[in-house]
Amino acid sequence: MTFDHDRWQRRFDELREIHHVPGAALAVLTGGDIHELATGVLHRGTGVAATTDSVFQVGSITKIHTATLVMQLAEEGKLDLDAPVRDVLPDFTVAAPGASETITARQLLSHTSGLTCDFTCDTGRGDDCLAAYVEAARDVPLDCPPGTAISYSSVGYNVLGRIVEVLTGQTWDAALQERLCAPLGLTHTVTLPEDVLRFRAAMGHLGEGGADPDPAPVWNPLPRSAGPYGGVLCATAADVLRLARMHLDGGVAPDGTRLLHKETADAMQHRETDCPDKWTVDSDGWGLGWTLYDWDGTPGFGHDGATIGQYGFLRVAPEAGVAIALLTNGGGARRLYSDLFRELLHELAGVRMPEPFGPPAQPLPVALGNRAGTYRRAGVEITISDRGGVPHLRYAFVDGMADLAPPIETDLIAVSDTVFAGRADGAFSNDWMPVVFSTLTDGTACAYIGMRAAPKVA
Repeated sequence: MTFDHDRWQRRFDELREIHHVPGAALAVLTGGDIHELATGVLHRGTGVAATTDSVFQVGSITKIHTATLVMQLAEEGKLDLDAPVRDVLPDFTVAAPGASETITARQLLSHTSGLTCDFTCDTGRGDDCLAAYVEAARDVPLDCPPGTAISYSSVGYNVLGRIVEVLTGQTWDAALQERLCAPLGLTHTVTLPEDVLRFRAAMGHLGEGGADPDPAPVWNPLPRSAGPYGGVLCATAADVLRLARMHLDGGVAPDGTRLLHKETADAMQHRETDCPDKWTVDSDGWGLGWTLYDWDGTPGFGHDGATIGQYGFLRVAPEAGVAIALLTNGGGARRLYSDLFRELLHELAGVRMPEPFGPPAQPLPVALGNRAGTYRRAGVEITISDRGGVPHLRYAFVDGMADLAPPIETDLIAVSDTVFAGRADGAFSNDWMPVVFSTLTDGTACAYIGMRAAPKVA
């Protein structure tokens, strides 16, 4: 289908203004061609315009870069995805008896290792920063026992990044440039701030709620050791799409260079695990790196990302040969994504995305029952209680994360027997936050918030 650039540019401009997003870049692959659009400003304080060659922080979309490097090494016979990580990292240790000897790269790729997500540790700017991070993470509690559930894990992707370093003899940054960026022509994909300075760079903005957000107080506070899980990589929307296009094309770069075997690219898109929380990132399941979607029977894959006031969205509709990447710098970014992708995917790929998450018009008469109680994962305590017949959530950061943010308190509305909705206004989250009750494979009750599993402890 022909892409009407001017019409979509007008719509892009319109939706950006409606949702108070300062600036954004969009790349669309359809009919074999990549179309690039930009709108707004990179920084509301300076007024510098967003352009198609501007770089944004892509957040956890970086996990696809790391996963691709790992799968290349598996193809080369240097890594067995189902062997213990300790085969490559003999000193790898986690804070759970017996788990250090059993966690595999496949579990890390599919977020089923039990390793937690929200552990940031500044181990310096040296080339040893990832090795030091993996060592520092050894005492961080697991969300759940390995293999018992999906629980989104940035720590796991840093371990994968360290595996890349050991098996290539390079830093993760250097391996990324040599093995992916150079052959794919990703000239505007960089991981170090001094390299970002070569380009027009977006500043994140904080705050929303019907008003224009303000520039964040810092450009990016995350350390170099956050690289493999998505804390530092910056790119244009088109560069993000070029990586996705290689996967869509069965592992072949535009110049004919094969970066992955087709069987490997297909395996990355194969469902490894279902996702009880199907709403936080619109996921239906998880592959080896990729988030998987089911759009009313039409399969898709992609990934989301977020840093400080910057939000990215990548979706691929393989049956139609369509892919879309959107990078933004704040405001109602998720609402912009929802409206824009809904229209683009419907027109270009015949896809009907699900409606945004929220409670039914008439609340369901679902009692909390034994779901009431306390749930914990590393740094987070979730309390579910009944307040005068109304389910209530208290989400608090604890222990080493206690100073991160004040507790969130919200009443809950039943969406189904196991799914509740709470208010959580925010640029990257839905306006309604899904709270999903499930069980681990060992029978332990757990609650999902933000794709993270928290087992019940009381």
